[in-house]
Amino acid sequence: MIQKKFLTKEQALEKAKHYCGYQERSHSEVKEKLYSLGLWKKDVEETISQLIEENYLNEERYAIAFAGGKFRMKHWGKTKIKYELQQKKISPYCIKKAMKEIDDDDYKKTFLKLTETKWESLKTEKNIFIKKRKTQDYLLQKGFEYELINEFFRNAE
Repeated sequence: MIQKKFLTKEQALEKAKHYCGYQERSHSEVKEKLYSLGLWKKDVEETISQLIEENYLNEERYAIAFAGGKFRMKHWGKTKIKYELQQKKISPYCIKKAMKEIDDDDYKKTFLKLTETKWESLKTEKNIFIKKRKTQDYLLQKGFEYELINEFFRNAE
């Protein structure tokens, strides 16, 4: 059996600083990392506090970076971004703040571009109802709001 080597609290703190310095992290990601390094609950909580004090860890900054990145790079809608942030145990306040950082005009442009691209990719589909359904399903899967999708198709008719 291989003996796993555990780190001291100080060594774990240095590793955590590097981990957080590399890219923004959520509190839950850092907690998981610290537990994997062999720290006990008390030490994990103290280390998290220290990382917050030294500004290595900031939930609001993380939420904004996450939301912006997923929107710009993966073209996710707000519903999917909110859901993913909730899964990462981000506070409702920080989620709301992150959603405000997504520019409404950019959001609409992205939505329209994805809609057009999907619609074009279905040009061989003769049945308009199937074409609409597939486009709608795609946009929902991307995380765009049901109301936004319905409004688009109502106005397109």
